[in-house]
Amino acid sequence: MVSARGLQLLSLACLVSLLPTRADRPEKPVNLSCKAVQEDTYISPVISCKWEAEGRHTAEVPIKYTLFVKQPMTGEITKAFTSAKSAEVHLNVFPNFMPLEIWVEAENQLGTVESEHLMNEANSFVETNPPSGVQALSEKSFPTCLLIHWTHPIHMTYLRLTYQIRYCQLGSHVWTYVPLADTDKYIESFRLQNLRPDTEYVIQVCCKNSRKGHGYWSNWSTNATEKTPEDRPGSKPDLWIIVADDGMNGREVQFISKDPELANGRITRFDIMIQNQDSKDKVKNGSREWEHISVNKSERITLLKKIPLTDNKSVKVHVTAINSVGKSQKALLVIPANANEFAPVEELMVRPHEGQLSLEWKPPNNRNVSEYVVDWVSDNQLDWQRESGNTTHTFIKADLKKFFRYKVSVWPIYSGRIGKPAHAEAFLEQAAPERGPPVRLSGSPGRNDAKLIWEEIPQHQRRGFITNYTIFYTSGGETHVITVPANTTSYTLTSLSANTKYDTFISASTIRGSTNGTNHSFITLKYAPGEIEGIVVGVSLGFLFVVLMAMLICIYKKDLIKKNFWPEIPNPGESTIGNWSPDYPLKAETPKENCLSGISVLNMDICDGKCVIEDDKASLPLKKDKYLSEEHSSGIGGSSCMSSPRQSVSDSDEGGDMADTTSSTIQYSSVVASSGYKGQTPSSHPQQSIFSRSESTQPLLDSEESADMLVQDGSRQFQHFSRQPCFTHNTGNRDTTDSDDFNQLEVEQQENSLDFCPLEEVTEQTTPTDELSADWLSTAPVSSYMPQLGGYRPQ
Repeated sequence: MVSARGLQLLSLACLVSLLPTRADRPEKPVNLSCKAVQEDTYISPVISCKWEAEGRHTAEVPIKYTLFVKQPMTGEITKAFTSAKSAEVHLNVFPNFMPLEIWVEAENQLGTVESEHLMNEANSFVETNPPSGVQALSEKSFPTCLLIHWTHPIHMTYLRLTYQIRYCQLGSHVWTYVPLADTDKYIESFRLQNLRPDTEYVIQVCCKNSRKGHGYWSNWSTNATEKTPEDRPGSKPDLWIIVADDGMNGREVQFISKDPELANGRITRFDIMIQNQDSKDKVKNGSREWEHISVNKSERITLLKKIPLTDNKSVKVHVTAINSVGKSQKALLVIPANANEFAPVEELMVRPHEGQLSLEWKPPNNRNVSEYVVDWVSDNQLDWQRESGNTTHTFIKADLKKFFRYKVSVWPIYSGRIGKPAHAEAFLEQAAPERGPPVRLSGSPGRNDAKLIWEEIPQHQRRGFITNYTIFYTSGGETHVITVPANTTSYTLTSLSANTKYDTFISASTIRGSTNGTNHSFITLKYAPGEIEGIVVGVSLGFLFVVLMAMLICIYKKDLIKKNFWPEIPNPGESTIGNWSPDYPLKAETPKENCLSGISVLNMDICDGKCVIEDDKASLPLKKDKYLSEEHSSGIGGSSCMSSPRQSVSDSDEGGDMADTTSSTIQYSSVVASSGYKGQTPSSHPQQSIFSRSESTQPLLDSEESADMLVQDGSRQFQHFSRQPCFTHNTGNRDTTDSDDFNQLEVEQQENSLDFCPLEEVTEQTTPTDELSADWLSTAPVSSYMPQLGGYRPQ
């Protein structure tokens, strides 16, 4: 038989076997702490406790905690149950100065375990409120002290307290604590000492049970703020210079100063005195030797004075700072005559490091440096700091800006004498430039090249050191890239295509990235500058060369050219004239003197209108050009008196036939009569006449053509005379012309314009009218034409 106890153990074993393998009995709670806080003017009866437990538990096997508070003197136990790791126990009243025992019990299905028991006086668990009514008072006679007052948070019948005080300058987060040994008494005031004059401080106070190792410190009180009184400056002014080259073998020196580090009040003015080192003057305390410089409180750096200083002149400067209480010690600075007299530091390196600029250098050789001045400039804003003479590494102690370039200088100071500086540039942090450089053309683009220029990016927009510029230019779909150094501001593009549009822009780069500038477009020229002028000059020179060669040819070949273009006209008088007569033998008789025969019909100048009898001018009908052509033709070679070489014997009215007929051959004819000379009796034999002709291909001269045209215009009034210029020989003393014969001749001419007038002998001598001059008679011999029945004979 199995007993009830055995069945219970068996069931428990089965249950344990079914539990998760990770479950375990609870661990012992540790780090138990309890606290009772102050309420109003007494201590609260609520005790709050918290602890730590490292035991593992699951949802299937939870752990429960029980907080026990026992008053040993009465045996009363107060409990609080929780599944968390903190709990509160509510007592009826807080047992001041009585012992308490406090512990925690952890329990699950696998077991129970208790924490360590706390056995202390009840007041050792108390945390009071912070002191109230904290004040700080300044006293003018004690510029380095502040007097602090406060009120106890709880009466001493409940708890005797001790205090702790801390303070800092306004705006600082570094607190200074007053030693506990100075404040372990039950006090309500304390005097802070060794403070800086004219400085605002923040003060806080807290308290706890004065018994060592009992109670908790209260929270810090509210801030009490107060400023210490002013005192005379406790340090020298921070005097420094700015040196600039004036370009005229000299320097321009500006003396600047910051307030003393221990100004101990508001600096109202600076007193400065500049002493020439070359003179024997000594610094004296006279108002006439000191210059007073008022201070603008809004400026942290004060410009004291600006003087020109030659390279061979040295000065010594004294500066003091004055506030409402007194005057500071004098600051001394010596500007040497030779700036290179004192050596600079060596191997200066400036680089960013953990949000600051780090500086390293080597001191000058064989020199004792009293101190160093480190200054930095950005956007024309100057600041500086001082380092001891044995320093070779430091950080710039200022709030520097990112992406701004700083020019850092280190100046060695030799017992107040300034040495030569060393310079370096650095960025606290770099980035891509804020913008790229705008590009433009220098002048006009060429045919195959274009010069690009751009300006440097302003310092505040570079955001780093420019490493290089990259030029991009495109034409159509093709892109070209050219990289140039950072100190380049112009570049000439070559090998461009003529009459082509290009788009270009420039990218500026730093170690952190690149930024593109604005785009610019241009079109190259179709012809290079001077190319058109060269072509024109070349063509002109070629033309001039051709003209010159033509002139030379004309000069050297003038006879040939004259022969081809202006051939000589044969002289009819020197030519061989073929004798021809249609009915008589071709035998010519030599004309005698004063014989009006052998008229050569070459020129028309003899045919003047005056040959016509004045009475017949009005009765002559005007004829058309056709009749002029008929009546002016001699029928022999197409040329006779009153005819033109361009007129044909044809009856056609078309002028084109005239040119075609006479342009190739010009015929010259002469008819010489064998008898009928003046002063001679006509022979009974039939008259013999000689008809001579000559052919020439030479065109008539312009004078002949113009004369012939003039004859055509005036011949209409004396056509009968020009058609039959027949004169008879008479032995009488005066030649006369029978008017009736002329009329009859005119009728005959109209009937047959191509027949020649027969040679007749008349008893009266026919002579020209009075209008004809004697020259005409002497130069124009009279010709007698033999009758021709059949027109021309073959020649």
